[in-house]
Amino acid sequence: MTTPPTGGPTSTDLRAAAEAAARAVAPALLDVFRSDMTVSLKRDAHDVVTEHDRAAEQTITTSLTTAFPGSVVLGEEGGSTGDARLRWIVDPIDGTANFARGLAYWCVSIAAELDGEVVAGVVYDPVADHVFAADDDGAWLDGVPMRSASAPDAGSTILTSFPVQQDVDLLGDAAFDLLRDLTARYRHHHSMGSGALNLVHVAAGWSDVTMGFATHPWDVAAGALVLERAGGWFRGFRHGEPVDRAHLAEDYVAGGAGNPHDHLVGRVRELSATIDPRAIG
Repeated sequence: MTTPPTGGPTSTDLRAAAEAAARAVAPALLDVFRSDMTVSLKRDAHDVVTEHDRAAEQTITTSLTTAFPGSVVLGEEGGSTGDARLRWIVDPIDGTANFARGLAYWCVSIAAELDGEVVAGVVYDPVADHVFAADDDGAWLDGVPMRSASAPDAGSTILTSFPVQQDVDLLGDAAFDLLRDLTARYRHHHSMGSGALNLVHVAAGWSDVTMGFATHPWDVAAGALVLERAGGWFRGFRHGEPVDRAHLAEDYVAGGAGNPHDHLVGRVRELSATIDPRAIG
C-alpha cells in the first residue's frame, strides 16, 4: 500500500472503496437496462439523463462518504457537496445515451482526489463485469496487471465520442475537417459514447488512442489515471494551453504506450485554442 506523504488514506484503500461503491449500484442499473425508462434533457436534445443516473449517484455518494467520513463528492448530476482533502469525482452512468437506448457501452466511473491529485480510480462496466482500476501501485483489469500499447497511426483504432452536437457548436466546420482527418489517418474510427470506457479500453490495449472536447472532471478523472498507470499518456488542454492534471482538462488526446500521436495532439491543441469558454455548457 502507498501512503501519501501528507498522511491520510492509502490509494489502495481508496481504490477498494471506489470499486465497492461502483459494484453496489450495478444490480439496480442492470435490472432496468433495456427496459422502458424516462429520459430527460440537459444541455440540449443530445444530452440526456435518466432517473437512474440520479439514484445511482446518491447511492454512490452515501457509500463513499460513509466509508470515509468528511470526504466530499463532485458528481455529474449533483454537483459538489463541499470542500475537503478527499474528494470523490463521480459519473454514475458514463454513456447515459447508450444506457437509455439499450446499447451495452456504459459504465460507472469513480476517482479519488486527495489534496488535489487523483490517486485512485475505478471504471466498472457492469454489462461485461469488467473492473478497470488504478492506484499508486499500478493498473488492473479484473485484478490482472494491465499494460497499454499503441500501433502506428495507419494501423491504429481511435475511439471517440466525436463529433456530438456540442462539438459542432463549438468548432463549426472545423469539427468535420477533423472528422475527415481521423477517418483518413487511422485504420478505424469509432464514436462510442462513453469517454471513460474509451480511456480504459486504450489502457487495456483494446484500442490505440482516444480524444475529446469540452469534457468535465467526471468524464476523465478515473479513466485517465487507469491509462497512465497502465503506461499510457494523457495530453490535456484548456483554451489551447497544456494542463498537468487530467481532471482539469477540457480538451484532450490520450493514447497507449508506443505512439505519441503527435499529429492528433497538435490538431486538438489548435482547436482547443479556438473554443470560446463562455460557450461551453
